[in-house]
Amino acid sequence: MMSLPFFTATVAMVMGWCGLRAAAAWVGLLTVVVTLALFATHATSSINIAL
Repeated sequence: MMSLPFFTATVAMVMGWCGLRAAAAWVGLLTVVVTLALFATHATSSINIAL
């Protein structure tokens, strides 16, 4: 699951290098949204530690 932002960022970079700048910008925006969504789920989950 945590590889999703890296995958989408790589896709955005490749699209940019191929000249698809508008599509790369949208995929870059998608990368930011995915990263924020993953952070929100990670930051609000409880830690189960048995002390």
